[in-house]
Amino acid sequence: MLHTHTRAGVAVSAQQAGILPISQQSTFVLASLAYHGYEGVAFRDEEKPRLQADLGNANFLVLRNHGLLTVGKTIADAFLSMYTFENTCRIQVDALAGQRGIESLTPVNPLILKGVAEAMRVQTGGLGGAFVWPSLLRKLERTDPGYTS
Repeated sequence: MLHTHTRAGVAVSAQQAGILPISQQSTFVLASLAYHGYEGVAFRDEEKPRLQADLGNANFLVLRNHGLLTVGKTIADAFLSMYTFENTCRIQVDALAGQRGIESLTPVNPLILKGVAEAMRVQTGGLGGAFVWPSLLRKLERTDPGYTS
């Protein structure tokens, strides 16, 4: 599980329409997305069952007015999901900044959205964290050989 409070993630979490189907990245997120309403700073035990219920079987959770949360079978899966989620939000913020509202954006065809979840499951078993993770670790090793110490 990963949880962030990035500028783009919080901005989109505050948008009433939530994640918009306007990019290839958003299609991956929309294939397994849930929302949780803002209840203040999340430190109360009584909120935990509502968070779990709202997440359900989804891999991506927008915490309204708060940030983003992803889950995965592995660290690699959760990380790649968050990377995709964050880029989805950045693209959306940028797209809205250059337009006159949601109605001026070009949405992805709903028929394409329907097929993305199944395609992801069949082709990669999700977003393919196991495929990407080793290359990210190699890059980290080149950048900071002592990162494990």
